[in-house]
Amino acid sequence: MRLAGYGFVVAAPEIYRRIEPPGTVIPFDDAGRTRGLGDAAKTPVADFDADCRSGLDWLGKHPKVARGKIGAIGFCIGGHLAFRAAFQRDVKATVCYYGTGIHDGKLGKDADAGSLAQAKEIRGELLMIFGTLDPHVPEAGREAIDAALRKSGARYRTILYPAEHAFTRDEGPRFDPEATDQAFGETVGLFRRVFQA
Repeated sequence: MRLAGYGFVVAAPEIYRRIEPPGTVIPFDDAGRTRGLGDAAKTPVADFDADCRSGLDWLGKHPKVARGKIGAIGFCIGGHLAFRAAFQRDVKATVCYYGTGIHDGKLGKDADAGSLAQAKEIRGELLMIFGTLDPHVPEAGREAIDAALRKSGARYRTILYPAEHAFTRDEGPRFDPEATDQAFGETVGLFRRVFQA
């Protein structure tokens, strides 16, 4: 991941480890999307949360991770999982790229994970990144997220780009390199300010 090149310790967990063989790479195509959605539909939120906690515990013991300097980042369903990771007290900064299901609660096997209702648990800083042309997180969804975060008192910022869902994925017609570079710069800026201060 690009973040490692900036000096951050990076861990990329396999979110479907209970379903897929270790090391499985799901392709970014129609068949891969169907497979990933199927895996998500079989995974309860409790499993996602338990894996998050395990990953954070592992990172907390890593010799190059300073105490209290853990962050989270995620894209699409991972954006929603990163949002939930922000509920953990040891997560000091989180970046959610076009997190699907945050606005309506849908996550994995659960129809409503209650993520927005738990936003008051966020203690670190939060950066929400969306494309304004994203049908999975429409304007009404972004407004619902913003209203809930304001009400929660979370320290957050939302950045919008005139881009589609998965605009950072460097394959296919939705890829927007300019928006990707700008968003990545914002991500690195947040993490450097919080973790390298």
